Amino acid sequence: MSWKTERADGRDLDLDEVLAVYRDSGLGERRPVDDRGRMAAMVREANLVVVAREADGTLVGIARSISDFSYVTYLSDIAVVRRHQRSGMGRALIEATCAQAPDAKLVLLSAPAATGYYPRVGFTRHDSAWVLGPGQPPAAPRPGPADDGPATRP
Repeated sequence: MSWKTERADGRDLDLDEVLAVYRDSGLGERRPVDDRGRMAAMVREANLVVVAREADGTLVGIARSISDFSYVTYLSDIAVVRRHQRSGMGRALIEATCAQAPDAKLVLLSAPAATGYYPRVGFTRHDSAWVLGPGQPPAAPRPGPADDGPATRP
């Protein structure tokens, strides 16, 4: 293995290196890599960041998460440069993330092209994820017989 994983403080990462990893991994197609301010905030404000670096210190992978370190860790991004994909680096980044919050479950939303990868590394599918986009206000509830609100549902 010519690389190692380690926890990092997102505020200390070189944004150009991070952007290069996102672009080279393919994840940059679904992230705002042309908006430096937004990407800087995404990396800076994530409270659990694990990186993979080659022996010379080159950044080649990143797992960016938000965690309460007790119940749930949301793995927002996992990016591995193409030359290291299928090398075990993605799995190592996931394992290192889990090791930082061992009592928390790990949750993620998969990119469409990666849906076959996650079951191979131990994830189970969950069919009740919901997304509300930025600037999209919650809609007024529609009356119906099953509408008791989210607190009464499993």
